[in-house]
Amino acid sequence: MNTKRATVYDCSLIELPKKNFPEGNLTYVYNGLHLPFDIKRVFYSYDIPGGESRGAHAHKQCHQFLVAASGAFEVILDDGINKRTVLLNRPFYGLHIPPGIWSAEQGFSSGSICLVLASHGYEEADYIRDYEEFQKYIKE
Repeated sequence: MNTKRATVYDCSLIELPKKNFPEGNLTYVYNGLHLPFDIKRVFYSYDIPGGESRGAHAHKQCHQFLVAASGAFEVILDDGINKRTVLLNRPFYGLHIPPGIWSAEQGFSSGSICLVLASHGYEEADYIRDYEEFQKYIKE
């Protein structure tokens, strides 16, 4: 268990490499190089209706890195004391969210794709899906 709890200020916006070509741009991520964790799982959300929100949970151990692969959306970050909103709208920037941060995505533009790179495989026991439970967890 971490002795230091993460805060919203530990969530960092990371610029990824971008190569420009006449036929379009290319962004890439190397495991162990561009992110502060090794990637164990990749998934993405898409066809999200306008006005819908997603996420609204925290992780006990899993780090996540969110990228607006297409379109734009906001990420609401909450450490139980401070809140912060980050706009993701460029596919060569991503947001690192360490464990112990409550996060939710909202305000999806039409055609948005939220790409997530995660440090762990899917483990339901790692999720905190109830905000009151999250508040208890961060005080332990």
